[in-house]
Amino acid sequence: MKCICLALFVAAFPLAAVGQSSSQKTPLPPHPNTPASQDIETVTIPAPGQTPTSPSAQAATAGYLEPAQVKALMHKMWLAEFRLNDLVSQVHPEKWKLTAAEQQSFSQSLDSLRQSMAAQEDWRGQFEARPDSLYLGFQTFLAISAVLPRVDGVAHSVARYENPSFGGQYSQSGNQLFDLQQQIASHLKYLLKNQDGLMLATQTNLASCQNELNYAERNKQGPATPMKNIVPEFKGRKRTARTTAKAVGNTKQAEAKSAAAGKPATQPPKTEPQN
Repeated sequence: MKCICLALFVAAFPLAAVGQSSSQKTPLPPHPNTPASQDIETVTIPAPGQTPTSPSAQAATAGYLEPAQVKALMHKMWLAEFRLNDLVSQVHPEKWKLTAAEQQSFSQSLDSLRQSMAAQEDWRGQFEARPDSLYLGFQTFLAISAVLPRVDGVAHSVARYENPSFGGQYSQSGNQLFDLQQQIASHLKYLLKNQDGLMLATQTNLASCQNELNYAERNKQGPATPMKNIVPEFKGRKRTARTTAKAVGNTKQAEAKSAAAGKPATQPPKTEPQN
C-alpha cells in the first residue's frame, strides 16, 4: 500500500511543477535595435462616427482669418498708413531743382497718392468694423492696389532728387502694404472658394430634388392634350353712349316728321274682332 501511494506521489509531482511553470510569465527580451528609453509607438483609432482630419482638409483652410485676426491685420495696416503719411508730410519738392513741368507732375503724383491713401483708409475702417464682409475685404484689397504704384513713383522721385535713403523708406512702407495685401488675398480666396462650394452644392441638391419630383409625378397625370388654334368668334357688339344718343335723335326726327304730316308717330296696336 505504501508503495502504491509513493508511486502516485512521484507521478503527480512533475505535473504540478509543469503547471506552476506554465502559470508564470517570462518577460520578453528587448529588441536589440530598440533603445531602452524609446517608448512604444501606438496608433490611435478614432471612435465610430468620427473622421480624422486629413492633411488636405487642413491645407484647405490655409489663409483663413478669424474676425479677431482680421482686426489685428487691419491695425497693422493702419500703422503702415500712419508711417506712410508721416513720410509724405516730410517731402519738400519746392527745394528740389526741377523745371516747372517736372514740379507740376510731381505735385500731381503726390496729390494722387494722398487721395488713394484716403480711400484706402476709408475701406480699411469699414472692413475692420465688419471683418466678415467679403465685399469690404475685396474693396480694401483694391484700395491697396491703387496705393502701391503711386508709392513706388513717389519713392523713385524722392530717391532721385532728395535722398536715396529717404526714398528707400517709402519703398519699405510700400512693401509692408504689399505683404498685408497678400494676407488679405489669401483670406478672400478661402471665402470665395467656400461660397462657390456652397453654391455648387445647392444647385446639385435642387437638381436632384427636381429629378425626384418628376419621377414621383410621372404617372399621376395623363399626357397633355393638344388644342387646335381657332379664331375666336365674338357675338354681339357693345353699345356705346354715342350710338344710343344717335338712335334717340333719329327717333325724335321721325316723330317730328310724322307730326308735321298729320300722322301719328306710332300706330296703335291692332285688336282682333270679338265674336
